[in-house]
Amino acid sequence: MPIMMPELKHAFFPRPADSPRPRQVIGVGSLIVDLIAEVDDAFIADIGRQKGGMELVDATTLDDILARVPQLPTIAPGGSAANTIHGLARLGVSTAFLGKLGIDDNGKFYSDAFDSAGVDTSCFRRTGDLPTGRCLSLVTPDSERTLCTDLGASGVLAPAEVSADDFRDCDYVHIEGYLLFNRDLALAVLGAAKEAGAIVGLDLASFEVVGANADVLEGLLRDYVDVVYANEDEAEAFCGVSNPDECLGALAQHCDVAVLKLGADGARIQADGEVTIVSAQPAVAVDTTGAGDLWAAGFLYGCMQGMDASGAGRCGAVTGSEVVQVFGASLGDEVWQNIQSTIQE
Repeated sequence: MPIMMPELKHAFFPRPADSPRPRQVIGVGSLIVDLIAEVDDAFIADIGRQKGGMELVDATTLDDILARVPQLPTIAPGGSAANTIHGLARLGVSTAFLGKLGIDDNGKFYSDAFDSAGVDTSCFRRTGDLPTGRCLSLVTPDSERTLCTDLGASGVLAPAEVSADDFRDCDYVHIEGYLLFNRDLALAVLGAAKEAGAIVGLDLASFEVVGANADVLEGLLRDYVDVVYANEDEAEAFCGVSNPDECLGALAQHCDVAVLKLGADGARIQADGEVTIVSAQPAVAVDTTGAGDLWAAGFLYGCMQGMDASGAGRCGAVTGSEVVQVFGASLGDEVWQNIQSTIQE
């Protein structure tokens, strides 16, 4: 059964076929500059972090950790939803993003990168009161990444800065789970997106997000979210068991489409009661930063091309496999050309 975009009148995305709006995807979340560094397991233990997790820190704490990193980090535009939107833009999809930057060099670097990729940055908000957010991604030899994030300017996007008008010309709104750390903002975004008639996708982002929002998450998924994405850790935190089938079923109780991303074991997609199992693409992983985000980009691209769950999932597997072979979530022009060729085969 095809997973089509709204104007094609699929049950997953029930917008009338004569919808006047362009086929556009807008992301909402943190505009964060990624700082990627290779470390060993002992470094993670020494700084008191939980391997594979994400922890919010202040600027001073992040600077202290950076001072202990053994080599100069690689810099790249990042942020969960932003990675997905950037990937969609590189695949030729009309995209936009709503988030907040500081008025500084990192903010200019970020804005220039998105402009170059073709993302509509007219919804970027800016402030001179705080620097652009930063995320230190500590990559261990097993390719796992541990994140320390200073939200900076992205953390002060206010509910009053969001309205349904931001989503009027968009078919699909892709929201990162990290937004739930600011519940008032998350509710403002979810409410505005639904008021505008957009389809809402939510990537749960991390098991910390799920744990911190256990008291409200089921209701938010039921009332606002059409498509939910989770990896195995996030799904287990949500439903309390580790069995993939049970986790997927628990997520699908609340949303039309549930996606469970299982890394090297592929992915599972449930929609209309049917489960589709998608194999992973072979890859030698060096860094898992952005893997789930780019998987979502490929999956959404496939949906917009009218592919069924298997085809859209394969697109996700292709994009996800490419990003784990590099440090960070940014891929070069040649890689994107190879992705396009592989997807079109």
